[in-house]
Amino acid sequence: MFSAMESLSYHGSWFPTFLATFCLIYITGYFLVFRNWSPKHRPEASSCFISLSHGTPAAFLAAAVILAHPVRCFAAPNSEPQNLVLDFSIAYFVADLLHLVLIACDRDYLFIAHHLATLFVFVTCRYMVLHGAFAILVLLVLAEATSLCQNVWTLAGLRKAEWAFAEDVYRVLSPPFYILYTLMRGFAGPWFFYKMSAFYLSGKGGDVIPMWLAVAWIVVVGGAISVSILWISNLWVKLYAEKKGKGDKKER
Repeated sequence: MFSAMESLSYHGSWFPTFLATFCLIYITGYFLVFRNWSPKHRPEASSCFISLSHGTPAAFLAAAVILAHPVRCFAAPNSEPQNLVLDFSIAYFVADLLHLVLIACDRDYLFIAHHLATLFVFVTCRYMVLHGAFAILVLLVLAEATSLCQNVWTLAGLRKAEWAFAEDVYRVLSPPFYILYTLMRGFAGPWFFYKMSAFYLSGKGGDVIPMWLAVAWIVVVGGAISVSILWISNLWVKLYAEKKGKGDKKER
C-alpha cells in the first residue's frame, strides 16, 4: 500500500484531483442520495456525505503513514505519503468550505473560521515548510477518529423530528459518541497538543519551521481544541438536562 501511495505522490500534488472528487461526492449526495430530503437539510446532509468520505479514510491513512515512517519527530521532513494525506485533507476542507460559503442555508461563521484556520496549518505544512507533518497527521487521526459516529449522529439529528427511526438512532448513539469525542478531544488531543507546543516553543524545530509559524499552529490547534471541549461540554449538559427532565416527569 505504501509503495503505491509513494508512486502516486511522486507525480506532484493530488489536490486538484481530490478536490474534484469531493465536489462530485457532494453533488451526488445533494442530487441523488438526499434528493428527497427537505431543502433545509439537503446541504448539511451532503456536507456530512463528503465528511464520511474523508474522515475515517483520512484517519486510517494518516495512522498508516505515521507508523510506516521511521522518523517520528515534530520537525521531521514530510514524506511523500504524508504529503498525499495532507493533499487529501486539504481538498476536503476546501470542498466543505465552498459548501459553507456558497450553499449552506445558515452561515456558520465559527465553522468557516475553523476551516480557514485548519487550511492555514495544513497548507503551510504541505507547501511552505515541508516539515511537521507528523504532528499535523497525529492531530488529524485524533480529530477524525470520531468522524463516522459524528456524521451518523448528525444525519439522524437532522431527521429526528420527522422520522422515529432517526430519533432512536440519535438517542442511542448520543452517549457513546459523546464519550468517544470527549476521550479524543478532551484528553488525547490536549495531551498531544501539550507535547507539540513544548517542542515548538523550545525552539528545537526553528531551523525548518519558523517560530512565528509554529506559534500560529499552536494558536490554531489550541483554539480548535478549546472550541471542541466547549461544544461537547454543552452537549453533555443538554443530555443531563434531558435525562433529569424525563426523570422528574416519571416521578410525577
